[in-house]
Amino acid sequence: MKNVIPVILSGGAGTRLWPLSRKHYPKQFHALTGGEHTLLQETVLRVDHLAAPVIVCNEDHRFMMAEQLHNIGIKPDAILLEPLARNTAPAICLAALHISKENPDAIMAVFPADHVIKNQAAFEAALTTAVEICGDGSLVTFGIVPAHPETGYGYIQSVEKSGVSRQVKNFVEKPDLEKATQYVQSGDYFWNSGMFVFKASVYLQALETLCPEILQICQNTMAAAIKDLDFIRLPKDEFEASPADSIDYAVMERSENVKVVPLSADWSDIGSWSSLWNTLGKDKNNNALLGDCLAFDSHNTLIHNTSKDKLVVTIGVDNLAIIETKNALLIAHKDKVQNVKQVVELLEGNGREEHLFHREVHRPWGSYDSIDQGDRYQVKRITVKPGSSLSLQMHHHRAEHWVVVSGTALVTVGSKDSILTENQSVYIPLGETHRLSNPGRLLLELIEVQSGSYLGEDDIVRFADNFGRN
Repeated sequence: MKNVIPVILSGGAGTRLWPLSRKHYPKQFHALTGGEHTLLQETVLRVDHLAAPVIVCNEDHRFMMAEQLHNIGIKPDAILLEPLARNTAPAICLAALHISKENPDAIMAVFPADHVIKNQAAFEAALTTAVEICGDGSLVTFGIVPAHPETGYGYIQSVEKSGVSRQVKNFVEKPDLEKATQYVQSGDYFWNSGMFVFKASVYLQALETLCPEILQICQNTMAAAIKDLDFIRLPKDEFEASPADSIDYAVMERSENVKVVPLSADWSDIGSWSSLWNTLGKDKNNNALLGDCLAFDSHNTLIHNTSKDKLVVTIGVDNLAIIETKNALLIAHKDKVQNVKQVVELLEGNGREEHLFHREVHRPWGSYDSIDQGDRYQVKRITVKPGSSLSLQMHHHRAEHWVVVSGTALVTVGSKDSILTENQSVYIPLGETHRLSNPGRLLLELIEVQSGSYLGEDDIVRFADNFGRN
């Protein structure tokens, strides 16, 4: 099916999976299930038998996206950068406009970047069916055969009670438990997966009829788009005028030519810590354990420890979700994990930053980890990838002292360049222009000690940058 173009939507923030998922490092970029690949990488590899993918992602995540695709050997057809989130209907429209430039009748297969599907064979069989039936102009969605009554998903009701594809009768919002039980027992209701297959031209025609404002704004946005490195940058002043509508609300619920393909492939959207627990393997006491942890006399519990320098131990607990990160610890009853989103809103309202950043922050050149801080000082562990450079910059309020731990550093301070190796150091005075590069083939690691009256990340003036940042 090389004529089928996968469209990967990677705009979600995953707030219900805090503290692991955060605004600047959301869940699709994490290996949540304990494997070697992130959710994004698993999604892309799942459709690697199709054409090169079109990616739609948040502009702030562009370098993480490019790096994770590169690490699995995937060269996308395009990476479209949304300057701000406007929900799925506009995001899919942007992809459809890009695809239709070459072939208006090309088939799009749209998948969120953060789903888990364990049965690849069943997935491919359902995808083949969807591709075959969308040829008549149908808008096709996948309905997950429900394993149990679930109040966290919307539902799709079909006209028929059997068949590899069925006409859609109705879309239903998240029900209460009584209704969800009735839906599961009926045999004609499915969980709404948020995955779709249709011709690009059919989707654009549907928008022209049902939501012409979205289509017009997206057309204006694509007309003003700029190619930048491996990305297609979209102008904010055009795109922000678009209604923030989902494809369900804008198109699927209001169209008559909608079909559903039942899918039973061990699917999950990993929408909460309890849903992650459901997808993972368990020990004899029904505990799901990831990372360095020990569950003693504990039952039905999820422990997800991302810290590499801390052991997490439980004794005599039941039905908990325990998520350990370097700068935040979540302990929640599994029946209450949907409230994590409200905690994130509370953090934001209180002006905190734990919902935005991890202690270790990833940058296109590498990463830094704030390992200690106090009044007028901060200590960071910095890693720089081979061949990468930080920007040529200066700070108004802080001086810096760099000590190389391993690797080779090319350091620019003022007009002087010098090479530093293991155990060598350099001092950068307040207000002096400087740059750090890794000219070697191995990862560069160093310790940075900052001192000064203000140590915020916004105290930076960039004079030159390889990644187009201001």
